Amino acid sequence: MPGKRSPSDPPVIGITIFEREKAAYAEAIRAAGGEPRWIALKTMGSAEQMLDSLDGLVLTGGADVEPRLYGEAERPEAHVETSPERDAKEFPLIERALARGDFPVLGICRGMQALNVAMGGKLIQDLPNHRLVEEGKRLHEIFVPPGCRLTHLLGIGGFMKVNSRHHQGATLLEKAPGLLVSAFSLKDGIIEALDSPRGNHRWVVGVQWHPENRDQLAAFHQRLFTRFIEAAKGQDV
Repeated sequence: MPGKRSPSDPPVIGITIFEREKAAYAEAIRAAGGEPRWIALKTMGSAEQMLDSLDGLVLTGGADVEPRLYGEAERPEAHVETSPERDAKEFPLIERALARGDFPVLGICRGMQALNVAMGGKLIQDLPNHRLVEEGKRLHEIFVPPGCRLTHLLGIGGFMKVNSRHHQGATLLEKAPGLLVSAFSLKDGIIEALDSPRGNHRWVVGVQWHPENRDQLAAFHQRLFTRFIEAAKGQDV
């Protein structure tokens, strides 16, 4: 954790970027009481040094994870769009963050998929017709089981609509053994949220949707960032 700061200072949250900054992530972190700091993966040096300057890490959306990282060849018909340079920088960062145990990590969209791969899972390279359009927004219904970690974090469970925008994902067959499913799509059973129950992982959560786009979702989705910031402050959540 960063030193030489007052306990009253907002926690510093690293947000991974490769091509360009996406303001919605930083705005969501600020609204929850954190201080966003962009991690420019292209120029990032040591993963350990980077993490030493942070209180938490947000893994953002973006290019598909390279199939070779989960032991598969790229299927031409899947139209996979990868960024090997991003994978080469981001995966060591994820692995070092997970190794710290008490370091809060929030994965969003690709970020959740990367968490799954980093912990030994795989991905379905293409999910045709997974995206739905409703009222001009890509929304679909998911189910958050009552009593799971995500229900506790959001303060609500059951059926809800989210703004997933992805063509890859995972089912129970592709899920990493060390992760728990805390939400899934009703349409096809694709996993929509994962969390790590490992004893040394105090707060490792991934969601397939985009809670940073607050204008597209119910207000309770912002609680995910609020709880993340609380964890970054060292609170039990």
